[in-house]
Amino acid sequence: MTILDGKKLSNKIRAEVKNDVTQLQERGITPGLAVVLVGSDPASAAYVNMKSKACKEAGIYSIAHEMPETISQDNILEIITMMNKNPNIDGILVQLPLPKHIDTTVILEAIDPKKDVDGFHPYNVGRVVAGLDGFIPATPYGVMELLKEYNIDPQGKNICVVGASNIVGKPMATLLLNANATVDICHIYTDDLKKHTLAADIICVGVGVVNLIKEDMVKDDAIIIDIGINRLDNGKLVGDVDYANVADKCSYITPVPGGVGPMTIAMLLKNTVKSASKREVKEL
Repeated sequence: MTILDGKKLSNKIRAEVKNDVTQLQERGITPGLAVVLVGSDPASAAYVNMKSKACKEAGIYSIAHEMPETISQDNILEIITMMNKNPNIDGILVQLPLPKHIDTTVILEAIDPKKDVDGFHPYNVGRVVAGLDGFIPATPYGVMELLKEYNIDPQGKNICVVGASNIVGKPMATLLLNANATVDICHIYTDDLKKHTLAADIICVGVGVVNLIKEDMVKDDAIIIDIGINRLDNGKLVGDVDYANVADKCSYITPVPGGVGPMTIAMLLKNTVKSASKREVKEL
């Protein structure tokens, strides 16, 4: 069994990003990332702080627009319009989930697709589905880079994606399909999940359910990509896979923490630099 070390790879990518930022700065451009945080959810605030710290280490200018939970949708849209017009901001991301009185779709569609470094705007979703250049959601993007680093080729593999969210499951399935895999997508309404996972060469799971994937649901030498992250009552972070019992049965597996998580921030930084590079092309 080989552990897919996302922390090690993310450090490598972040070093590459820092070098790219230095080269852009030498040409007069500092990549800029703006984050919108609505409310005081501890997990969301922690993610924003991690992103800000990562930006600082890479030399990326970052700003966080922190707003009260009671803010109106129109006020959020005003902030996004302002950032769309700001030539020094290359990436805009809205920390999800948003409060219930806010229409998430309206907010995400308001972001300039050229600054949509989260890859959630329908424009970028469509381009990714079509196999065209666009911003790829950071978590699925990170998974693909992790597979590439360990020379795991999805082509011809039977892959079960457990979870069908717009943020992880759907784009994950799309990227794997684009890589010529045979993709099986499972979700909360799937009948007999075990039947699907047992047939898979690779299982990608990200639904937020502790120990959802158990030993008897995985075939020998399967590859497990655990995208889930859950905090137990004792404070320990775990994924969606029963790691202790499943790991020895696998050929490769991601740990939680230290697997997919670090890759998400690394790929967000990479997307931001990609956007800044396109700004440079316009200015030439």
